[in-house]
Amino acid sequence: MESTEKKNRRPRGTGCLYRQKNSRNWHIKFYIKGKNGGKPFQETANTESRHEAMDYLNKRKGEETIGMAVDCEKVTVALLAEKMTKTWEREQRKESTREWAGYCWKHLLPHFGTMKAADALLTASIEGYQDRRKAEGAANGTINRELTALSCAFTLGYKNKPRLVPAKFSFTRLPEPKGRQGFIEQKRYDALAANCPELYMRAMLALAYSFGFRKSELLSFRVSDVDLMEGMLRLRDSKNGEPRQASLTAETRKLLAECISGKEPGESVFTRTELSGKRVPVADFRGTWNAVTKAAGCPGLLFHDLRRSAVRNLIRAGVSRDVAMDISGHKTDSVFRRYNITSERDLQDAARKIESAQSSYRTVIAEEVDEKTKAVQNETIQ
Repeated sequence: MESTEKKNRRPRGTGCLYRQKNSRNWHIKFYIKGKNGGKPFQETANTESRHEAMDYLNKRKGEETIGMAVDCEKVTVALLAEKMTKTWEREQRKESTREWAGYCWKHLLPHFGTMKAADALLTASIEGYQDRRKAEGAANGTINRELTALSCAFTLGYKNKPRLVPAKFSFTRLPEPKGRQGFIEQKRYDALAANCPELYMRAMLALAYSFGFRKSELLSFRVSDVDLMEGMLRLRDSKNGEPRQASLTAETRKLLAECISGKEPGESVFTRTELSGKRVPVADFRGTWNAVTKAAGCPGLLFHDLRRSAVRNLIRAGVSRDVAMDISGHKTDSVFRRYNITSERDLQDAARKIESAQSSYRTVIAEEVDEKTKAVQNETIQ
């Protein structure tokens, strides 16, 4: 039998928790004397836990009481974009990262710019942006990356003191095609190497295929990063922000020695000579790469496919996963596994190993049966 006894009410002025119809999340409501024009502060706690909602209620009351909260209704997405840009500049984020964010904002601001931050959290606003960009011909992956930039801005606003947005930004990602599976094996690599007319292209090919260096990483190398005495190549700055190094093979050591011959420590490792005889750093080699791949019989091969090839080769050469990740610069197993691609030859090798194991097992069983048969025959004769 249900109890008819009323539950104790919270003391007056301490606020309350409630759920809206058809909502699983808790909402909070409280008053601060002399603030908000006599109206209550009401907002979602974004949690199904009553305990967490109570903590959020006490936190928000404290913020409003000491003036640490901002009226989120006055904050626009354009303000969040400006704050994100300044914050990343102050934190000295990589230039490529800031350029990526700038590209995203060029598409985000025409849609979200004048919109209040609270309105940008609405599903209709997000889906409206996705539909708009699709109509403009943007790929799903591009749209997802752009909304990720917006999410970064909201996270900064949420962590700000005082808080600039009522909640963090979340969205349903559009489906993206499976990641590229391109890679080459030794025979194809030899064909590419044989068709490299330029020394810099030959050396970059070897380093990418052996150690998985990215294009941007290769172009950043200076002569001082190469230690031929120790046989080491040191990358001072990588995509993940951490330095790494590789112990050179005989092939890469020889090629790098030719590349840095006669150069100053601060010069670029990979250079080309102009018609005037001037030596200039390599900045773009797409034309040369396209010519090399076409001559080698693999047009359309991306330079980044060499990175997948390197990861695959490291694992198949018996290099431990941790060491392979240190060489390639991967920080997470999930991304590393996507680069460790399985080919038909790998499957065939697996089948041969299974057959070999089964054959060995049958041989052992047959030998045991023969021994038992001989033992029985000997006992019968005796």
